[in-house]
Amino acid sequence: MANKLSLLCVSGMWERIQMAAMVAATAAATGMEVTVFLSMNALGYFIKDDARKAPAEGEMGRLMAGKNVPPFRQLFEQAKDLGGARLYACSMAMDVLEVEEDRLEAYIDGPMGLTRFLTDASDGQILVF
Repeated sequence: MANKLSLLCVSGMWERIQMAAMVAATAAATGMEVTVFLSMNALGYFIKDDARKAPAEGEMGRLMAGKNVPPFRQLFEQAKDLGGARLYACSMAMDVLEVEEDRLEAYIDGPMGLTRFLTDASDGQILVF
């Protein structure tokens, strides 16, 4: 099994982003090399001062909302702090959303193109959320 995990996070639904964050934090904490690529509907939740809550997709999301579950933003930060995960914003999605790099959350490592992400991820496992 490869010790390299790349997560392609494109959904804007809470459960999917939450699972991506849980996987990233757990994998990083166990020593895996983790890269997260935030694009499409997921990217908007990683812009400074964006306090929107991702909508729940189903019953599990609604149930977890009432529990003491660490929010996905916090889990992504932990993945970075505890295990050195790298988080990148899709440069194309940034262009479409008209988001400049300085508007990204501080824990985002910057923009990256999809070609670079796929090239870097080619020798490991890719999961899509």
